Amino acid sequence: MSVFPSGEMAVKVFGRLFTVLLEDDDFAAKARQEGMSVRLLHTKPDCELLVTPEGVRAGGEQAGPAAITLRMSCDTAHALWMGQLMVPVAIATGRLRIRGKVARVLELVPMLRPAFDRYPEIAAAAGIGA
Repeated sequence: MSVFPSGEMAVKVFGRLFTVLLEDDDFAAKARQEGMSVRLLHTKPDCELLVTPEGVRAGGEQAGPAAITLRMSCDTAHALWMGQLMVPVAIATGRLRIRGKVARVLELVPMLRPAFDRYPEIAAAAGIGA
């Protein structure tokens, strides 16, 4: 059984994570400077988000292509953000699939460092356990 009881809960938690990050002035400035756009495609349950410097959009609200697409299960995403699974291991084992230019992915990774600090409290507040 998935850590997330529904796709709506996954959208709520992951959407909140990126909304909080975009509220941080340093992160938002870097996102605008890099022209960051990331599509998150999660499964089991299904959850789709588009993250741009302008905000986070869920499901069918998305418009336009993203520079990077990250595809994984919600459980894999949860394990990554909790620090229980390292990105290189997730990629090597096929649990995380990335579409986009490698250089863009390498630019994104350091920008996401604050997400690893914030995710556990956001998940806990939503009733999602470790």
